[in-house]
Amino acid sequence: MRSHLKRFWADESGATAIEYGLIISCIFLAVVTAISLFAGNTTAMYGKISTAVGNVR
Repeated sequence: MRSHLKRFWADESGATAIEYGLIISCIFLAVVTAISLFAGNTTAMYGKISTAVGNVR
């Protein structure tokens, strides 16, 4: 039983997959944040354009 536990604690094959998962999730959050900021700025820009065009009439 003790040898099985030692082998289990020494096995690091799953750790690599978890690390890759964490890296991918951090990249995903960065992309979502960037898109969210871009969308907010774009919406504000189109709002200003709409107001300017509306005031021309």
